[in-house]
Amino acid sequence: ELIVDVQPQEVSIALLEDGRLVSLQKESRTLAYAVGDIYLAKVKKLMPGLNAAFVNVGYEKDAFLHYLDLGPHFSSFSEFLKEMPRGDSKAPFPQVQKMKLLPDIDKHGTITDQLVKDQELLVQIVKEPISTKGPRLTTEISFTGRYMVLIPFSDKISISQKIRTGAEKARLRHLVESIRPRNFGVIIRTSAEGKSVAELNHELKTLLKCWEDTLENARKGVVPSLIFEEESRIVGVLRDVFSPDFENIYVNDPEVLQHLQTYVSLIAPEKKDIVKLYRKEEPIFDHFNITRQIKSSFGKTVSFKSGAYIIIEHTEALHVIDVNSGNRTKAGNDQENNALEVNLRAADEIARGCAIWAASSSSTSST
Repeated sequence: ELIVDVQPQEVSIALLEDGRLVSLQKESRTLAYAVGDIYLAKVKKLMPGLNAAFVNVGYEKDAFLHYLDLGPHFSSFSEFLKEMPRGDSKAPFPQVQKMKLLPDIDKHGTITDQLVKDQELLVQIVKEPISTKGPRLTTEISFTGRYMVLIPFSDKISISQKIRTGAEKARLRHLVESIRPRNFGVIIRTSAEGKSVAELNHELKTLLKCWEDTLENARKGVVPSLIFEEESRIVGVLRDVFSPDFENIYVNDPEVLQHLQTYVSLIAPEKKDIVKLYRKEEPIFDHFNITRQIKSSFGKTVSFKSGAYIIIEHTEALHVIDVNSGNRTKAGNDQENNALEVNLRAADEIARGCAIWAASSSSTSST
């Protein structure tokens, strides 16, 4: 089950397995810039000492673009931008598929080799603003879907390492190779495993439409301006974690409910009814026993059902975790197997606790 708690300042998203909290994510609703957003921007200042540039995307602090974040295909991308029509021009956009890609830029090059002051760029946010710092940028534009990531000006197909079988990797590579346009790279995500060519082709066309819409917005846009907005953060989280095994998705906000229902109807129409509005007066995290589980993760002692427990001590330099077999109710006579079982349970609990702690300690983290 996925439980979504929508509050004025942030959204908390909890993933439950058999009622047990296994993942927690918190996202601020007040940030103006989101990872994945694409801007029409202008180079404000070159910093050779940092091998980077400060770029105006409209934020109070200029965004940061390092040379390595230009991406290997920046020469082709830059050439494309020079030919891209702007303003009221009705001229067609240059076709990426018909371009001859230029050689990759030198990975040991300098920022002044590629950029000049006041140069206009399409940039994508890869890290949101923190404190007084502006966003971090890349010019290696990408569009993320449920099954794949589309990368213009690339010819590479990459496959998630979590797809284990060689036969399935070969099948997916062959399918994607047969449908992807020339000069568009693809990263095949884990969720593509077992999917048909029709499903993959449908998503590929959707991502290509995002690219075309971005270019059309860039034609009309003034510098600096947002020209492609990443989908709702909540929908983005759902896209990454959604599984056909989900039984329920509860949310306490009607507007967010509509977004989630629309997305689930798109990717899994047969599961659209699992998205439900939580209507009770009791806070949604309290009702599903999530609040108590979060609080218990901050305690010094964490007990397991078997009687084993861990003690967590926080020092100035590090965290110390002591694993104890305790008064185990199912302990056998084999000391090694008992120790192994206790340590496996401890490892699972420590990982779960770290994920919950990280999400709870920062409203912008995605753990």
